[in-house]
Amino acid sequence: MTECKSVKKGKVWLVGAGPSDAGLFTLKGKSVLEQADVVVFDQLVGQGILAMIPRQAKKINVGKISGNHPVPQGEINRILLEEAQAGNRVVRLKGGDPFLFGRGGEELELLCEHGVSFEIIPGITSAISVPAYHGIPVTHRDFCSSVHIITGHTRNAAQADIDYPSLVELKGTLIFLMGVASMPSICKGLMDAGMDPSMPAAVLERGTTARQRRVISDITHLVDEAEKAQVQTPAIIVVGKVCSLAEDFHWAEDRPLGTKKIMVTRPKERSSALTARLQELGAEVLEVPTIETDVILDNTALSEALKNIKNYHWIAFTSPFGVKIFFERLRELRVDIRSLTGLKFAAIGSATQKAIEEIGILVDLVPEIYEGRALGEALSHRVLADEQAAGVKQQILVPRAKIGTDEVVRPLKEAKLNYLDLPVYDTVEAPDHEFRWYDETVDYVAFTSASTVRGFVKLAEGADFSKVQAACIGEQTAQEARKYGMKTYVAPQASIDSLVECILNIQE
Repeated sequence: MTECKSVKKGKVWLVGAGPSDAGLFTLKGKSVLEQADVVVFDQLVGQGILAMIPRQAKKINVGKISGNHPVPQGEINRILLEEAQAGNRVVRLKGGDPFLFGRGGEELELLCEHGVSFEIIPGITSAISVPAYHGIPVTHRDFCSSVHIITGHTRNAAQADIDYPSLVELKGTLIFLMGVASMPSICKGLMDAGMDPSMPAAVLERGTTARQRRVISDITHLVDEAEKAQVQTPAIIVVGKVCSLAEDFHWAEDRPLGTKKIMVTRPKERSSALTARLQELGAEVLEVPTIETDVILDNTALSEALKNIKNYHWIAFTSPFGVKIFFERLRELRVDIRSLTGLKFAAIGSATQKAIEEIGILVDLVPEIYEGRALGEALSHRVLADEQAAGVKQQILVPRAKIGTDEVVRPLKEAKLNYLDLPVYDTVEAPDHEFRWYDETVDYVAFTSASTVRGFVKLAEGADFSKVQAACIGEQTAQEARKYGMKTYVAPQASIDSLVECILNIQE
């Protein structure tokens, strides 16, 4: 009998990453990216999207910038073919849309020749989205009824062979991609073809990011104005009457955090609430976890505590993650939640309180200050009062991180209370990242614990930490940041809302 062997078939997904803003990345693109074995990416893919690449995926940078193509197109095509033939799920991640001057068609030719499966996932093109982020509608019935997208250069020439007379006759909005270097010849070509020298025009730099800029002028003066502003790539050129609307319609930079780029260092599973609040206020958010939380799998002590849960009077949680692990293990051991009847619950802060109460259990104690020491002190006072009233010693269970601060349990120890300091998860520094995430474009780094600070320092090794503006939850976190010379801002309460308010109040 012949044994049938399964053959691992590879496939390529050609994915448009959009203009840069991670919020403009498509749901399908994100889903495919998160399952990739290999990611081949361009220079123009936004950092926020690069941060979505699975850590275990092989990453191949084939980035090209104007005048510098370190990886020729033919080599890119070969990489895609070889990785797919090796049985991998290959994502070719391209800025904007892969079929709009993105050479997507060229990259498919070799795959077709060899019968490699592929899919196309369109992306939002910068030709539409970048003007929108600057308040420029590419069509408006009072000004024009068509839009035309033109490349500023071609495969074999520094300048594209553009039919300027035809473009002028169309009387529509003209969008020139990859045309900054050709701006003088573009403006001259349009005027030589009969376009009104006072026609509004704009050059839009780094659109959809916190560093986006625009120069609004006319085709006669645009080149000089762009040179004065030292406009650099990536940028697009827009020519048409609609450019005059930017003065009234601009909006992106007007949001409270619309010109700020903020790095969030929380573990991936706990960063969504903070990221959502910052994005709602207009910030460009870069999620780069500097620590990871790992469940302690072979945890005999936790199993024993749960089996004997009736021996305890109080359970004190110091994080939502600890709550999650505790109740998941409770279900795994088939311990009925009704066995918790009569126990009292304490939480270090509002987020932890919410995690407990979502299970259906009301929290009995939350300290006024959301810090470990405050929790320990408040719990000590409450338990001592309970012991005096009942005439019985109380037992306290504290499920928390393996390397949790002693600030929580020190007051319990000083009060000579009976407690079990029970590690249920471990906090470790995130593995080394392959990208340089922190640079001068980051305005603030948000820290929620001392461990996230230490992880960041390792991640950004070699950086000038005196230039880091650190927004910190709690004085203990701020103290850790100050060790490295960071400029610190401390949220008055240890909560996400308070941290966001702290960032809003930072004065330059």
